[in-house]
Amino acid sequence: MPVTDIIVYATLLLAGVWSYTSGKLTIAGSTTGAITGFIIFKGAGLACFIMLTFFFLIGSAATKWQRHKKAVMNASDHNEGRRTAWQVVANSGVAGILALLAFWRNEYLPIVQLMIAGSFAAAMADTLSSELGTVYGRHFYNIISLKKDKRGLDGVVSLEGTVFGIAGAFAIATIYALFFGWNILALWIVIAGFAGNVFDSVLGATLELKGWMGNNLVNFLNTAVGAGVCLMLT
Repeated sequence: MPVTDIIVYATLLLAGVWSYTSGKLTIAGSTTGAITGFIIFKGAGLACFIMLTFFFLIGSAATKWQRHKKAVMNASDHNEGRRTAWQVVANSGVAGILALLAFWRNEYLPIVQLMIAGSFAAAMADTLSSELGTVYGRHFYNIISLKKDKRGLDGVVSLEGTVFGIAGAFAIATIYALFFGWNILALWIVIAGFAGNVFDSVLGATLELKGWMGNNLVNFLNTAVGAGVCLMLT
């Protein structure tokens, strides 16, 4: 067995145990995350597995960051930072499905890797813009009406949060570029992350706010848009 495989499998095992014992994920979430990580590694390779790992670590840290302030502002999530299996699927399910496609049809691997990068760029952009924008944002606006609105509400954005989101998408693009080279595709990934984040906010201000769509589905569609934008721009 290759050394890389051994390291990845050990990482999945340790991450699964640590994510549960540290309160990052529920036990179902930890199991789902480990299975998803295995699928992404086997189907799409090490680069995409690292994107998943990076998103999990940074996203979890952002969720925990200044949690007491978010609680005061009623902007924290309902699981006290402990992600469920559905939340794992919402953020990495698109990547897992794409990895299965690449495993079945290896000739699609290059485009699948790019689309997975786009999906994680969108997930990262959404997480950082929401979690850090809520804390550091100064002025908040409804993304539909562009009128000032209350921080923490669905579909409410800030300039600071948007910048954090773009930075998160750029981080994913950087991981992609380190493996596959710096070219125009890195820019497509950043654009995909931004587009997915905007789409997420629009859904939040409309269908989610009206109770017609749950947050997990919104996040899943966010990552699907990120992947789709990369496909269309290629």
